[in-house]
Amino acid sequence: MSAALQWIVNAVAPLGEASAQPFEIGQLPGSLSQAVWRGTDIGQAGQAVVATGFEALDAQLPGGGWPCNSLTELLQPQPSLCEWRLLSPALAGLVAGGGQILLVGPPKRPHAPGLAKLGIAEKNLVWIAADTPAERLWTTEQLVKANPRGGAILAWLPQARAEQLRRLQVHAQSCDCPVFLFRTEAAQLDASPAPLRVLMTLGTDWELRLRILKRRGALLDGSIALPSIPGTLASVFTPRLLRPSQLIAKTEASNVHALGSAINRSRLRQLAAH
Repeated sequence: MSAALQWIVNAVAPLGEASAQPFEIGQLPGSLSQAVWRGTDIGQAGQAVVATGFEALDAQLPGGGWPCNSLTELLQPQPSLCEWRLLSPALAGLVAGGGQILLVGPPKRPHAPGLAKLGIAEKNLVWIAADTPAERLWTTEQLVKANPRGGAILAWLPQARAEQLRRLQVHAQSCDCPVFLFRTEAAQLDASPAPLRVLMTLGTDWELRLRILKRRGALLDGSIALPSIPGTLASVFTPRLLRPSQLIAKTEASNVHALGSAINRSRLRQLAAH
């Protein structure tokens, strides 16, 4: 980037002289134009990333995955709703490589048999039961500073303030594993130093619905739908159960039809009475 800036300095018109035409990035020689990031493009991660396990999501994240060396903030309506379904593919890959998954203050005890079926063995989980907000924050900071390589840090920090997150982000820049912070849906209205912020909710047809609130690059309009059937149910579901929305629509249509028939019968009885 410094070479590109120096070329621009040398190429612009001298002070006081009018430029013949506006500067174009394409005028940069060789690979310099490729080193300049355009604000309308998805940023390219300057550090390592971990594939999410969802191609549609990777395509929308800078670098093509969950970033290392920075914070990722995941927001949801309530704790323990979406985190394992969203992160299990990436965490399973880290565990397969011998990594440890470090949990700080999860609101519910991790269900070891269920996680094992997702590819996350109990021996690769380290659960730190930090009870108060101050303990969770301090523990998370110490883990980030320790830089555990090959794994991931998952911390539930619903009450963290912006200045506390800023301190974590500074330390996370030297951490070579992904750091995920879980916060409430209401936190989307607060400023955050996390380079990546994602709001996650559950869809009707066993889907995860994601909105990328913040990323390096252009904003993403709309949401991303990711298939996410729990592993224990995928093998026993019938095709009809894979689409609950269709069953709900048919049930509602049937109820409307039955209600209409009942109204018609009531009207006929009233006419007959007269």
